[in-house]
Amino acid sequence: MKEIHDFTIIDRQQLGERYFSLTLQHGGTMQPIAPGQFVEVRVEGEPGVMLRRPISIHDVDETRGTLTLLIQIVGNGTRRLAHLTIGEHLNLVYPLGHGFTTQMPTGSRVLMVGGGAGIAPLLHLAKVLKTKAVNSTVLLGGRTADLIPVREAFQPYAKVGIATDDGSLGYKGLVVDHPDFVGTYDIIYTCGPTPMMKAVARSAAARGIRCEVSLENMMACGVGACLCCVTDTDEGHRCVCKEGPVFDISTMKKWYQQ
Repeated sequence: MKEIHDFTIIDRQQLGERYFSLTLQHGGTMQPIAPGQFVEVRVEGEPGVMLRRPISIHDVDETRGTLTLLIQIVGNGTRRLAHLTIGEHLNLVYPLGHGFTTQMPTGSRVLMVGGGAGIAPLLHLAKVLKTKAVNSTVLLGGRTADLIPVREAFQPYAKVGIATDDGSLGYKGLVVDHPDFVGTYDIIYTCGPTPMMKAVARSAAARGIRCEVSLENMMACGVGACLCCVTDTDEGHRCVCKEGPVFDISTMKKWYQQ
């Protein structure tokens, strides 16, 4: 059930030069949020920014009625959001999209692979999977160490591996070349740069491992009306914002084999 609501900013953290987080409080009864869902944020006070911005939900605290957004500064809209302060309000449409699968047998082995801003939805996923008594590994990748924010937040919920292109932190190389990537898993989840996700999907398919990818297409409306986020799948054209952003790769051969 979708809702349009003004949230209050109760915490803001700067995470290096390119990332920051906003923790937002609902003030009432917050809608249930599944890992992998996202919000559409209204950006006010920035000339030329007319459309809402889609942002992954990074963390959820149902007891406090809060959600946290991990945001990368990439343009005028996110730069304006970076100037918001505690006590200000942010209007969200939420929860949007189809999230990750979280129902699985106790003891399942799962792998989460995130790159850059694609790390964002994996923390909520890791927390939910922890309650399922599964064995989780998360691999986080980036060009340099400063492009892998909030890595410490995953440590209570999963085994954590890091890969950087320049070797400034963890394994030197691509995240798909990390030694833990080739382990035996029941399912792999991934979100991040498209080339990385396609590499993860191809490897999972070759190894016969179920895999879900969270696409990061441009999503202007979040409800499937504007059609700007449509992607071609084995089942035809599908709206990423409404039917995704999470897709099982069993229907995405056209996408990951390109």
